[in-house]
Amino acid sequence: MFEFDREIDRRGTWSVQWDGISDRFGVSDLLPFTISDMDFASPPAVLDALRARVDHGVFGYTDWRLGEFREAVRDWYASRYGAEVDPEAMVYAPSVLSQLSQLLRMWTEPGDGVVVHTPTYDGFRKAVTGLGRELRGVPLGDTEALERELARPDSRMLLLCSPHNPTGRVWREDELTEFARLAERHGAAVVSDEIHADLTGAGHRHVPWTAVAEPGRGRRWALVTSGTKAFNFPALSGSYGFLGDPEERAEFVRRMETGEGLASPAVLSLTAHIAAYRHGAPWLDALRGYVAGTMTMAAERLAAGLPDLAWTPPQAGYLAWIDLRPLGIDETTLQEELVTKEKVAIMPGGVYGTPGFVRLNLGCPRTKAERGVDALVRAAARLRS
Repeated sequence: MFEFDREIDRRGTWSVQWDGISDRFGVSDLLPFTISDMDFASPPAVLDALRARVDHGVFGYTDWRLGEFREAVRDWYASRYGAEVDPEAMVYAPSVLSQLSQLLRMWTEPGDGVVVHTPTYDGFRKAVTGLGRELRGVPLGDTEALERELARPDSRMLLLCSPHNPTGRVWREDELTEFARLAERHGAAVVSDEIHADLTGAGHRHVPWTAVAEPGRGRRWALVTSGTKAFNFPALSGSYGFLGDPEERAEFVRRMETGEGLASPAVLSLTAHIAAYRHGAPWLDALRGYVAGTMTMAAERLAAGLPDLAWTPPQAGYLAWIDLRPLGIDETTLQEELVTKEKVAIMPGGVYGTPGFVRLNLGCPRTKAERGVDALVRAAARLRS
């Protein structure tokens, strides 16, 4: 029904993953498995809606609070997660990271600590350190370390990735409840980035932060997200969020509309979001099944060629986070081998603060994914011999 096996030539489209490959790896003729966007066309329902909006021909100033954008989000959360969200509690911004940057300015000061789980999405690191805050990492699953960092007097924020990037970990409801309890105890604000939520795999359940946090005056928490990741239209921009405190919410909107100049959002982003949330569920479900099949293929080929890895597919998303340490292979050496011998580009774990791993983007047609996994197996096998 949907053509996930169709390979689409993305070269010459100003693609960061394809056309920007030489900026990171020094050469341009590589097969990329890097930046976390997919090689699939956006859902037909989204493309049809975009064509209709373009055919209208007028692209004047818009307001995200008009029309059905907020209602589409509300209905999506109800149908997808069984969660109630208040459209009146919603905010809008050009991207999830722009929301995070604004919240960092509102809720922290230069020099304050921001607690994250390691490995850490590199966009978090850039946003936090770029604003002069201190990134404080704790290993996934280490609750004692988490509380120890939150207990430091100048730790002002807990920054979550839910589901987690790059590992694909889906947080259980009891884990999220514990995070909320610890943040409340130590007076830390919470920002939960949930842009990967719609890519949660079968057998796992995403719990929105709105379901565990308490709204009301003095509640400094925010859920920030976007449909751009799951439905693959990140270049259209656009994100939304929910803030617990009404006064903080009003302040966020004021800052975005004045200091940041967000007077009018990208109309095609609003169009794409509404179409995705109203009509994109069948495509998304098919995509999740296709990606699951690709992950199974990767697990089988890694088990056959590099059994010491004992790699298992992630709980969410299309990013394979692979621990190379059982092989005793240096990631820098492996990357050089992949680039020079295999003509393949994969993200090294050091980008996420955890050397000894690689992140392989498998959001692509199966034939491309097979080439990437096989190249990784061959390169690693050569370095072990």
